[in-house]
Amino acid sequence: MKSEPDIKIRPPGPKSKQIVARDHKIIATSTKTSPLVVKRGEGVFIEDVDGNTFLDFTSGVGVLNVGQRHPKVVKAIHDQTDRFLHYAGTDFYYNAQTRLAETLERITPGKFPKKVFFTNSGAEAVEAAIKLTRRYTRKPRFIAFIRAFHGRTMGALSLTASKPVHREGYFPTMPGVTHIPYAYCYRCPYKLEYPSCGVWCAKILDEVYFQSVVPPDDVAALFLEPVQGEGGYVVPPKKFIPELKKILDKYKIMMVDDEIQAGFGRTGKMFAIEHFGRIEPEVIAAAKGMGSGMPIGAIIFKSKYDFGESGAHSNTYGGNLLACVASQATIDVIKREKLIANARTQGEYLNQRLLELQDDYKLIGDVRGLGLMQVTELVKNRRTKEPAKAERDSIVKSAFKRGLVLLPCGTSGIRYIPPLIITSEQIDMAMEIMEQCFRRVK
Repeated sequence: MKSEPDIKIRPPGPKSKQIVARDHKIIATSTKTSPLVVKRGEGVFIEDVDGNTFLDFTSGVGVLNVGQRHPKVVKAIHDQTDRFLHYAGTDFYYNAQTRLAETLERITPGKFPKKVFFTNSGAEAVEAAIKLTRRYTRKPRFIAFIRAFHGRTMGALSLTASKPVHREGYFPTMPGVTHIPYAYCYRCPYKLEYPSCGVWCAKILDEVYFQSVVPPDDVAALFLEPVQGEGGYVVPPKKFIPELKKILDKYKIMMVDDEIQAGFGRTGKMFAIEHFGRIEPEVIAAAKGMGSGMPIGAIIFKSKYDFGESGAHSNTYGGNLLACVASQATIDVIKREKLIANARTQGEYLNQRLLELQDDYKLIGDVRGLGLMQVTELVKNRRTKEPAKAERDSIVKSAFKRGLVLLPCGTSGIRYIPPLIITSEQIDMAMEIMEQCFRRVK
């Protein structure tokens, strides 16, 4: 397979268009955002059905942290298929499932006994966290953030506030969720500046919300993403999450840390919450990069919060064997190949290259991120910060036609989330294409 972008036929080519047309007739219209039709993948490259080779800066929407078809992950899956595929892991016992749970206990923040509940997706992990925290505390309410994305199932959707399209037509959602503004310094909703603001975006929870509209004794948990994902790759200031945790501890409210997009080395730490000091969330929700493409998620929580009774919460496929061995192999690869260190090193280099682009193109209002979770936020005017959504969409499409696959996020952001095996030479390939795209839009 090619080791650089190679466009033989202007994408989408004829074979791709044919499959896209068939898809539109039979698959629900609420899915699919790109005309890319994948034939195969290897490492950081993917090939479409027309023979074009693309550099992948999406990691399958944050899933393929160790790249496409890593040999150790493929071998683990293949070896398991030679034994057996499934036997209801929520009713019977698998060594592979137990071993993975023990691994998750070791690598997640918090020096206390933990337990694990396995799911099939990130949204299902969030649903499990909702039920766990409500059942344990016997409290009915939750706090979440504006621009948060926690999933699209009805409970998770009640916490999600990323885009109106996610919620439109589904009211009423689960009652009892109060949304407050996140620490989005580039577009501070309070028109303040950090650090002179004193992290008001955290303190307002106690000083205003808990004194007026939300009785703190009714709140089971606060859900947050340490780096907001779909909402725009928003990175809060260092003091924001510690200040929040102090308030939550004061009222004995649990913190649910949603690491679904930011976890498993993506930000240059195993989990993004580790960038903010010694924070020990009561519950961590994980998925995406956990299984290298196999459908798996989990919540990892303090043992004392356990459901406590068989049947209080369960599923059929959670902790599926193929998914468990793939996840264990993925974590092993991340550690043995030092991919967290590579995410830090290459993330710094990618951030530097994006800042160079910002110097040349006023369309880029902000560059931010942690590790290999970076974003350029596009604006029509740097002073007014008016979002440049049409220009953002044009650049994403233009990059695709040149052999670079990207995804949008937020109102006008382009996210850069390549596999953690990316090299500086491959980043340079991507930035050369981005230069062409920005020049064209300019």
